[in-house]
Amino acid sequence: MSRRRFPQAVFRHGSEPDPRFTFANERTFLAWIRTALALIAGGVALELLGLDLQPQLRLAASLLLVGTGAVLPALSWSSWIRSERAMRLAAPLPGSVLNPFIAAVVGLAGVLLIIAVALR
Repeated sequence: MSRRRFPQAVFRHGSEPDPRFTFANERTFLAWIRTALALIAGGVALELLGLDLQPQLRLAASLLLVGTGAVLPALSWSSWIRSERAMRLAAPLPGSVLNPFIAAVVGLAGVLLIIAVALR
């Protein structure tokens, strides 16, 4: 009996890689999910704490963090699929856009908060 695995877009290609690499890829995916949860929690806390900061900039930073946290799971899922498929096909691993994306978002949120603090 054939065992179906999800997603078929990954598992119908190539051969099984070393399980250690598959598990490492899964751990990376889960780390991105934790990062998404932290961004959402940080954005919500920033707004709900009502810090004495310039309100529009505080809200902009909060929305940036929450929005990024909402988008990040889809991006990390896509990254997991591309890496897993590459391993199954013995192809070079794809580059990741997640690292520079997160660095830019967190940096921008930090700049917004620095300006908000300076303007209070």
